[in-house]
This record gives sequence, structure tokens and C-alpha cells, in this order.
Amino acid sequence: MLKNDMSFIDPHIHMSSRTTDDLIAMKKAGIAAIIEPAFWLGQPRTSVGTFRDYFNSLIGWERFRASQFGIKHYCAIGLNSKEANNEKLAEEVMKILPLYAQKEGVVAIGEIGFDEQTILEEKFFRLQLDLAKSLNMLVLVHTPHRDKKQGTLRSMHLCLEHGLRPEKVIIDHNNEETVKDVLERGFWAGFTIYPKTKMGNERMVEIVKQYGPERIIVNSSADWGHSDPLAVPKTAWLMIEKGIPQEHIKQVCYTNALQAYSQSGQFNEADWLLNKDVTLELYDGNSVLRGQESLESIQGNLIIR
Repeated sequence: MLKNDMSFIDPHIHMSSRTTDDLIAMKKAGIAAIIEPAFWLGQPRTSVGTFRDYFNSLIGWERFRASQFGIKHYCAIGLNSKEANNEKLAEEVMKILPLYAQKEGVVAIGEIGFDEQTILEEKFFRLQLDLAKSLNMLVLVHTPHRDKKQGTLRSMHLCLEHGLRPEKVIIDHNNEETVKDVLERGFWAGFTIYPKTKMGNERMVEIVKQYGPERIIVNSSADWGHSDPLAVPKTAWLMIEKGIPQEHIKQVCYTNALQAYSQSGQFNEADWLLNKDVTLELYDGNSVLRGQESLESIQGNLIIR
């Protein structure tokens, strides 16, 4: 059973794929703030209007929805690597990215990078790195599932080539094969904890034991696939069981994400420490409220296992 005497940040979670029950469970488990990067929705989008609607939901609806459960929501905006392979559409998306990148609550350009490591993926990766540099923004990099080490090394090379400082780039979806290279080059190293793929939390414990907590960030990347929105707190409690010092646990499950993303000027701890109220207003006049009156009434007697 998870306790709620620790606070957590999940700096990579796709809330548009999650349910109300997930938000309740996340709050109960101690998740105070989240970042939702723009990503692929599971099937190709066919027009720039669908991107516009999606980006609007990230800066508006999803932020509001999380606030109903006492969770502070931020996002990253970008053209994902899979959809960069549709060149005509990708060029249209690039035209609207600067508008959304500068909206309130947007903490980075992301997630961007490589999937199949194609020429078009690199083209739009480079263009978005240029955009991030011009706006002095952080970058969240998606590393590929296949040929991960090659894609990770190439991603870091491109970031440096475009004049981005490593401390302003989060390289995500690392594993045992990439972590040493990422940390040695001074980048932030994100780790996605998935039940079946990417990193398991047992493996995450071993990485923290071996490399320590510096510049390591744990996230769930929970989406529409087999994933767990409680991956960050569950990994933290496993670390406690395995004897990881509590200050190291706080660092990889809270402080490092705060330090990395606070560079954006948009991600401030005071946002959730000083304002713990649940939003009880309607969003654009809709009727999504279902009788909740307080955080306690939302949480009820839910037990997190």
C-alpha cells in the first residue's frame, strides 16, 4: 500500500489518455505536479487542425481537468518524431508551434527526436531545436525504441550542434545502455517506468544504486498503452524497501524534475505548495463537475495498492 507522506512530480505523463480514477489515485499517492508532453495519439493525424485542437487541449482542458483533483498540470509542445515523416503536414505544424510554445504553462519543446531515425525526422528535430534556442526554451527528447544507443548519441550531438546547453535538455526513455553517455555529457537523464517495456522499477533501483541520484529523473510516460500513472510513487516506495537513502529518492522523484523544468520560468513549486485547492469551476461552461465539493470528497475512501 502506498502512503501519501511524500510528494512527487511526474514530469512525463500523457493525461489525455488517462481517466478520472487515475487523477484521484495520483493525488492520493502524493503526485503534486505533472508535465504532459505532446505526443503521437496512436494513429496518424491528417490535418494541421487536429494538431491545433490537441495543443489547445494541453494548454487548456487537461490543465483544468487536473486542477479539479488538486494536481498542477504543465505541458510541453512539439511535433513528435513519428508524425515528422509526413513532410507536408509537419511543415504546417511547424508554422503554429511558436504560438503554442509561448503559452502559459508550457515548459519545454517536446517530446521531439527520433523514432525510425529517418531523414525527415532529423529535419524536423533540427527545426525544433532551432525554435527552442530562439525562444530560450528547454527541450524534451524522445529517444527511439530501436537502435536506442545510436539514436541517443545522435540526439545529443544534434542538441550540442545547435548550441543548446546540456542542462537545458532532458534526454528521456533511457536504459542501462544509454545512461552513462547521457550523464557524462551533462544532460538530464529521464527514465520511463513501464510494467512490460522500457524500464522496470527494479532496474531503476539498480541504476540509482550504481550512478547515484544526480540529474536522474523518474517518470511514468503513462499513455493509452500498458502503463501505470502511479509508476513514480511506486518506484519511490520500492527504493525505500531496497535501502536507497530517502534524500536520493526525493531527488530522482521530485527535486531533479523541479530543478530541470524550473529553468523554463513556468514551473514553480509555489504553484502547488501555496495553492492546494481543488478547482470547482466549470470549463467553458461545460458540466464536467459531478458533485465534488473538496479534495476529501473526491478522494473518498480510495485505497491505493
